[in-house]
Amino acid sequence: MAGKVRPIPEGYRSVTPYLVVKGAGKAIDFYKTVFGAREKFRMDGPDGRIAHAEIEIGDSVVMLADENPQHGALSPATVGGTPVSIMLYVEDVDRVAERLT
Repeated sequence: MAGKVRPIPEGYRSVTPYLVVKGAGKAIDFYKTVFGAREKFRMDGPDGRIAHAEIEIGDSVVMLADENPQHGALSPATVGGTPVSIMLYVEDVDRVAERLT
């Protein structure tokens, strides 16, 4: 008999943001520098763009990928904005703000 399937994979939360951006590699570097993100996984597509990546910020996972219009994955830059907001809580807001400059 198979074991019970976990509805939420270990290490993930009920809600996990998935960001589609232009320049996912640069975005990952930015999140590492500013928020201390740790890169968990990166899968490049045959064209060199990031097809899927996962980073950890604090106790949360953020998934992201480069824009891929052929698959309908468009970035906010392409569509002219986004209706989505993401709340990010940090231990030391002043330290994070310093990293932004």
